[in-house]
Amino acid sequence: MPVNADKPHLWKLDIAHSVDFYNSWFMQFAPQAYRDTRLSTTIQVESALQWTTNLTNITPDVLRQHPSVLPILRMAAAPPIARDRLIGLAGVSPNLVKNMEEQQRLPPRMNSATLDAELMKISQIIMRLTDKDIFSWLDTRQPPTDAEVHRAATIVADRLCGAVSDPIIRNAQERRQLATIRQWLEQRGYSYIGAGTGLSFERIQPGTFAFRLNIPVLLQGGSKQVNIPIDVVVMPLQSNFGQLPLLIEAKSAGDYTNPNKRRKEEAIKIAQLKSNYGDNVRFILFLCGYFDSGYLGYEAAEGIDWLWEHRIDDLALFGL
Repeated sequence: MPVNADKPHLWKLDIAHSVDFYNSWFMQFAPQAYRDTRLSTTIQVESALQWTTNLTNITPDVLRQHPSVLPILRMAAAPPIARDRLIGLAGVSPNLVKNMEEQQRLPPRMNSATLDAELMKISQIIMRLTDKDIFSWLDTRQPPTDAEVHRAATIVADRLCGAVSDPIIRNAQERRQLATIRQWLEQRGYSYIGAGTGLSFERIQPGTFAFRLNIPVLLQGGSKQVNIPIDVVVMPLQSNFGQLPLLIEAKSAGDYTNPNKRRKEEAIKIAQLKSNYGDNVRFILFLCGYFDSGYLGYEAAEGIDWLWEHRIDDLALFGL
């Protein structure tokens, strides 16, 4: 029996409450989340300036020792350089740049001579495009003061945070949503099972829950297995033998556009889960923010129900 998906007469009011809820949180907590990230990022930029002797020594050797410095160097350019733009300008391997930025390492199989040549190309592009309005000592050739270095580091940190401001807010919101669910469950006698316990989706015990649990599924044809990450997996306190846990996907949105662009993702996920584990799979959404009637109608048509964060007690209606 659906809890919210079959009640379109309530959707408009819930959407308004959800938008107000999200906006209130954003105004109160998002600036602090951004400031905290900017502070830690500034420290990272200052370390990068030390490694490169305040950008006067951007060499292949430095990039070899500190591959994680590359995103900072891109944001130190005028204009700041996107990753793909750097690859094109320098004419280097996308795999090299991806390894440096995402894995904070050099490609383990790349030939040493080729690697040196590629790193030299990156160094030359960065040195040519470094923003001398920020790093004024590169023109004056005078050693910068501590204040000048900190100011420059803060500007680059702002650029880095600006490029990832949406993920910063999204991650802070996700942490808060999961904490809210955890508090609700623990107040009702549920026990949290942490990571690293070898927990299985099909062996979770009654009265327990876990976060970010991977559920293995075979794709159509059965030739390939992938893991579907689930934000919250809960086995009700009063569970029957063979019953599957409730799967909860926490979703938040600060505008109406992105949810509607990505609304098919949940339908694909539930279809894959049901094809592997049967029609008894229970999968719901935990919504906060901008989810309009078009989004809700699409999910309802796909057989997906939801609850709103501003009415979290609806969890009880899902058997918890």
